[in-house]
Amino acid sequence: MARKAAGSFHPRAMPAPIRRNYARELPGTAMLSVGRAAFEGSILAGVTRVAYDGVIPDATLNYAVAAHATAPAAANILNFIWTRVAHGVNKTRFIAAVQIAMIACIVGLALMPATPVGLVGLVAVTFCAWVCWSGFVAVRSTIWRANYARSLRARVAGKLSTVQTIAIGSLGISLGVAMDGAKGRFGDSWPLVGVDPITIFRVFLISAACVASVGIAVLATVRVRQHKRLLLAERESSADNTGPTLNPVGVVSLLLEDRRYGAYQVNQFLMGMGNLMIFPLLPIILRERFEAGYFKVLLLSGALGMLVVPFAVPLWARLLDGVHIVRFRAFHSWVFVFNISLLSFAVFAHVEWLLYVVAVFKGVAMAGGMLAWQLGHHDFAPSARAGEYMGVHVTLTGVRGLIGPVAAVSVYNWLDGVDPAWSPAVLVLCLAFVLAGAIGFMQMNRLMDLTPVDDRPPADSRTRGPAPVSRAEG
Repeated sequence: MARKAAGSFHPRAMPAPIRRNYARELPGTAMLSVGRAAFEGSILAGVTRVAYDGVIPDATLNYAVAAHATAPAAANILNFIWTRVAHGVNKTRFIAAVQIAMIACIVGLALMPATPVGLVGLVAVTFCAWVCWSGFVAVRSTIWRANYARSLRARVAGKLSTVQTIAIGSLGISLGVAMDGAKGRFGDSWPLVGVDPITIFRVFLISAACVASVGIAVLATVRVRQHKRLLLAERESSADNTGPTLNPVGVVSLLLEDRRYGAYQVNQFLMGMGNLMIFPLLPIILRERFEAGYFKVLLLSGALGMLVVPFAVPLWARLLDGVHIVRFRAFHSWVFVFNISLLSFAVFAHVEWLLYVVAVFKGVAMAGGMLAWQLGHHDFAPSARAGEYMGVHVTLTGVRGLIGPVAAVSVYNWLDGVDPAWSPAVLVLCLAFVLAGAIGFMQMNRLMDLTPVDDRPPADSRTRGPAPVSRAEG
């Protein structure tokens, strides 16, 4: 029945109140995504690696690139605070507040000078923007659960994620063209020749903040289904001490309480660690090994993959709507394994055209990863604890985000000091992490009895649910 429902998605088939919400959330998300592009890691990492080339030593600059890669995930370490603060609080108002703070950060980015001190400020304000975004994401997942049925949720999230990636990918490419054109890479007749690329970047940031402000106003009109009932359930869980806590030890407690979710997060941690390590390496390798400018760095490190996402999301969403997240990950993870393997070959063999193939497959993998990251916890979490489960998930993303990119750049710089020809060998380490996670998900898929997913509370310490079994026993 889940598969039949999954194949019949259409906005007109939704109940009228939900259809109205969706009709507002779609354009609001599109406009907010313009602002999101202003601090997108792949865009800022690429701009930083090219714009500050020669301003500070390469090894130090590589760490700044790693900081941009770290910021999106590391900001999520504070997610357990967002989860607690938002617990029992009006979701619409909370989201509007963090979005307004995010706009202020975007304006702050535009004020940073192209100096070593300005680079420090750029990294710091970017981190603040991502902290605001993590608060938005933490609550948005709870709203999606309230507003959309399980059989539709992945494809609704997919539609909204598609709008976001199209906006960010298109803006990334446009920004790269404009900034490279200003340096005369497209000929002396280019209309922006002679304009400082950093000035173009600042204009982009201010424009993005203005468009995102309109998006915030539109999203503020989205209503949450059974909002009062949801808030009551959250407040009751706080009253009996089963709700989220400001104590980070609560993350460990939940993982020990729900062992199935704990095993899922271990494999998610391994796979995510490898992928986050790749993030800062791409603009560094493209600049140092292939002498790429703004356009090529922004295109291959993120923008091209994002433009592929819309074509891959519907396929992944259809699969995720019909199977448990563990089974989904057991299949999806191998796309990451293949992609990093292909990237490693392209870099060592110095086959530049193959990097475009890598970027396309990265988009395919990203499409499934975005859906699974946003929705996977719902296959474990009881409804009243969805925000708490998401908080644990996002916080652990932050832990690996704090470690992975910096570790990758440290190994890259060390290898570069030993023998520059071998510095890309760090990609093999990234591959090992992703491979370990993929194998772990396959083992979970083999050993767990995965019942059809719906909105009934999955297994935790207080609900029975399917228990792990071996093939020999069943």
